[in-house]
Amino acid sequence: MKAKQRLLERQKAISSRLCVGLDTEISKIPPFLQGSESPITTFNASIIESTSMHASAYKINTAFYEQYGEHGWQALKNTISMIPNEVFTIADAKRADIGNTSSAYARAIFDDLNCDAITVNPYMGYDSLAPFLEREDRMVIILALTSNPGSKDFQRLISEGKPLYQHVIERVLSWNSSASIGFVIGATHPDELSMIRSYAPDEMLLIPGIGAQGGDIDAIMKANADGPVMINVSRAIQYAGDSEDFGEKAYEAAQFYKERIGFNT
Repeated sequence: MKAKQRLLERQKAISSRLCVGLDTEISKIPPFLQGSESPITTFNASIIESTSMHASAYKINTAFYEQYGEHGWQALKNTISMIPNEVFTIADAKRADIGNTSSAYARAIFDDLNCDAITVNPYMGYDSLAPFLEREDRMVIILALTSNPGSKDFQRLISEGKPLYQHVIERVLSWNSSASIGFVIGATHPDELSMIRSYAPDEMLLIPGIGAQGGDIDAIMKANADGPVMINVSRAIQYAGDSEDFGEKAYEAAQFYKERIGFNT
């Protein structure tokens, strides 16, 4: 089954388009866990247990684990192994390089970590993404229009009458791909999202920037026009509580965002 179809079936089964970010930093988890033997794994286990009934997907930013060296990488593998099989997993790794390097990246993310999807950077063009696009049971999510302020530096540059991010989306959609295709569109760009849906109506969009980054859920969902979408919320769920009831607080936050996002069959 194609990755997109598996994700859509999960969303329908629990009536949720919520994607929960697991961008765990030891300094931000409840203080009573920070000195434990495996603080990241212990914290993430509680977050997953508390939120998986509301989550269609988890997005794991690999940098937050890689910064801790071999212990962080093991915590990353432990975290992914704890996510229920029916929940979609995204390695937010933003990888891409020349072909043989990307082949190694693809094996690491898809085979070793066994993630369903990966975020990639399209700047180097087709050959840098081809090893990811060959995986018919996976999803490749391309950076298009990100939520950070610096997105204007390149992504909005006009070329041949269109912004660069539009060229990226249109070019990627012209490629032959065995993998499911998705795009990252920041929640701080509802006006652009509405336009993007006019030329990419059926593609899965991963939308970060809700919660701590200030994205407006109502504006985003109106602009999305009921296209397939994952709305990612990280810090506002992960760090909803900082005492022994942090799991309960995460549950409540995930339920809140699931309901705010809404779901139309």
